Amino acid sequence: MSDSLVIIPTYNEKENIEKIIRKVFSLNHSFDILIIDDGSPDGTASIVKDLKKEFKGLFIEERHGKLGLGTAYIHGFKWVLDKNYEYVFEMDADFSHNPEDLIRLYSSCKDDGYDLAIGSRYTNGVNIVNWPMSRLLMSFFASKYVKFITGLPINDSTAGFICYKRCVLETLDLNKIKFVGYAFQIEMKFKTWKSNFKIVEVPVIFTDRKEGNSKMDTSIFFEAFIGVIQMKITSLFTNFNQKNLQ
Repeated sequence: MSDSLVIIPTYNEKENIEKIIRKVFSLNHSFDILIIDDGSPDGTASIVKDLKKEFKGLFIEERHGKLGLGTAYIHGFKWVLDKNYEYVFEMDADFSHNPEDLIRLYSSCKDDGYDLAIGSRYTNGVNIVNWPMSRLLMSFFASKYVKFITGLPINDSTAGFICYKRCVLETLDLNKIKFVGYAFQIEMKFKTWKSNFKIVEVPVIFTDRKEGNSKMDTSIFFEAFIGVIQMKITSLFTNFNQKNLQ
């Protein structure tokens, strides 16, 4: 059994899902994969279930309806904690995250001793390909805004390409993660940082999807804008420690 699990949330990813699964399983390090599918009407789950016959390390959890990215990852984290994986990854299905970089994130936690490794788009300048300027600026300044409001010392706080050590997920109270959209990624990093875990940003190149449709909309950014202020205010009255995270 692998020590590493990659969680991939999906909704209507039939164009990408088989290719991303095959690519991850072709890597030099052994990764298992957990697909969290939110009732994709395009048959994404059926493709995954067919591939399960070929790959022992492939798993799928099916949910009914679009319940949000954050709840998909929380579902996956709870599934993981019932197993023996030591390293847990978040990754998109659309190849915006290069599967080859999973090895680098893994090495940062396994070999370099970090508890959270972030595939960062903004560590060495701006490393994004094929995004419209409006979306790029919104994402870039969102991370600047988060750093200014919260003090979180991370250049890409909204990044969704991540490796967690198991101990982080065991420490955070997953039932108290409040946000489900864009702000979910910020909240997880913020609470990890406030819990004094070691965090590193690993430079990656983010390439916008070539197939399928983006799930991003303006309501997700609005949740993040308001949520960051709420999160900062709450943290002022919270005793962050290794036993009781609010």
